[in-house]
Amino acid sequence: MSTGTAEGKSVQETHAPSSICFGCGPANEKGLRIRSFSDGESGLVCEWKADSHHEAFPGMLNGGILGALLDCHSNWTAAMHIFHRDGLDVPACTVTADFHVRLLRPTPSDATLTLRSEVEHSEGSKVRVKATIEAAGKTTATCEGTFVAVKEGHPAFHRWS
Repeated sequence: MSTGTAEGKSVQETHAPSSICFGCGPANEKGLRIRSFSDGESGLVCEWKADSHHEAFPGMLNGGILGALLDCHSNWTAAMHIFHRDGLDVPACTVTADFHVRLLRPTPSDATLTLRSEVEHSEGSKVRVKATIEAAGKTTATCEGTFVAVKEGHPAFHRWS
């Protein structure tokens, strides 16, 4: 899968530079601002570093922050899958239909996190994605979710433009 990005830019910076999404919006200065890139196959990869205000307790990340990271990274995986699968000019605007996060072990806040995702299944406007977070070589959280491309009239339809 090609990246669909300009050299050195993440899918978010390339396709939604004005997005204010808390998890992935490049224009949200107080957000998490993840930067996802093609893994060369059917998924995306992202490296992300926390700040101390993302902690649940000293040295460990808050589970809600982990959920937001997995949700946004997985959502972009679905959007880019539809973009490439259907040969679109711009990525489909996808939203989360459901996602289930498993927190496997505490995630240290001083480690660079690696998020990995892959498309498990897609049919029409629905894409099923699996994702993981790794810290210091160990998987600390996983996610499985369904993401759906929305049409004109949905409140999120133009959010990436």
